[in-house]
Amino acid sequence: MKTFLVRTFGCQMNKHDSERVTGMLLSEGMTPVDDPAHADVVVFMTCCVRENADIRLLGQVASLKSVKAARPGQLIAVGGCIGQRDGAALLGQLKHVDVVFGTHNIARLPALLESAHTAKRPVAETLDAGDDSTFDLPLEREHPWHAWVPITVGCDNFCSYCIVPHVRGRERSRPFEEIVSECERLVAEGVVSVTLLGQNVNSYGRDLYGAPRFAEVLRAVAATGVGRVMFATSHPKDLSDDTIAAMAETPQVARYLHLPVQSGSDRILAAMNRRYTKDHYLDLVERLYAAIPDIALSTDIIVGYPGESEDDFAETMDVVERARFDQAFTFIFSPREGTPAAALTDTVPRDVAQQRFDALVDAVQRSVVAKNVALLGTVQDVLFEGVSKRDETMLSGRTAGNKVVHVALPDGPSASDFAGRFFRVHIDEAQTWFLGGYIVSGE
Repeated sequence: MKTFLVRTFGCQMNKHDSERVTGMLLSEGMTPVDDPAHADVVVFMTCCVRENADIRLLGQVASLKSVKAARPGQLIAVGGCIGQRDGAALLGQLKHVDVVFGTHNIARLPALLESAHTAKRPVAETLDAGDDSTFDLPLEREHPWHAWVPITVGCDNFCSYCIVPHVRGRERSRPFEEIVSECERLVAEGVVSVTLLGQNVNSYGRDLYGAPRFAEVLRAVAATGVGRVMFATSHPKDLSDDTIAAMAETPQVARYLHLPVQSGSDRILAAMNRRYTKDHYLDLVERLYAAIPDIALSTDIIVGYPGESEDDFAETMDVVERARFDQAFTFIFSPREGTPAAALTDTVPRDVAQQRFDALVDAVQRSVVAKNVALLGTVQDVLFEGVSKRDETMLSGRTAGNKVVHVALPDGPSASDFAGRFFRVHIDEAQTWFLGGYIVSGE
């Protein structure tokens, strides 16, 4: 086993887990490759929040049958949330998979690969809980200037549609001092941007200290000297005034918040076990705009939840209009086996759900365009990430509001000269999914 390839599906936590997997395999002396035809080991880090993720995994693993036939001895491993959920059953479903592991035993991957390689038979291992020793695993960051920093693992909310607590476990917070120490080390290594991770960062510390301490984390991490602090994801029921104040008062904290609403109907929110109301959510939005007028808001919205009526959907559309979102991740309800919502029988017809979804997307796009147009003529702090994936003559970066900005690559310097650096950019173009502009000053 000399070469490997890691493919990742899903959320930022999965991306961070993939960095750990990459770090472990590198420490084993293996070399990364981009083509599965050249890989001795292919690892899939998976997501099971939506049905589409299952379909993508099945398709990509199936596509490797011919590759594996032409490369005797190749090992295929499936980890992450699907690995945790399905365990050994995956070996029966995907006959050419060699290793299945879960979210709690990532550190065991090298040993499991060695076992499958030596015994010439597939192995599956998942644990019901972990000791969080994965925080200490070696990792290889995708970008040297950015780091994912998990502050909690798991979730205690048990929303009726969500599989996450079942595959990630109950919420567990890292010690405050450990988080700050890691960020200090990252800054010393040249990291200029960190993203704090958790299924619900707003409740950070409740299990360790008896009360949430997320606002303290924001202030302490910003004080390490890092240039930008982002975080995901926030639950509306736990977003405190202290956290809003920390965001407003701390320049390093991004002017961006992902605040999933899921539905605008109090009846559907109760059925989802979200534990807030439409009015509570909109009150939070107005308090955020009052404290941070230039904040960019994104959200998650599900349409077609069992029992959703036209009146319920109208309440969701009202939230979209009043909240003035900069981005929304929109989904048609996807039942996940093992969750309470999967047993509901009052399903919304697919064509009706699709009509609502299309109307929702149109409304969101109108809101996004309006928010982007409002930025024309402003100067934004942009952290450049490198060359645009679609146009090698353009630089791509993000504002403090997490908006993508494209700028023509100046003559002379290469894109790598800009990656991981902040520049002031004058915005003179506003499209639905990106802004355009030109550099007016350096770091």
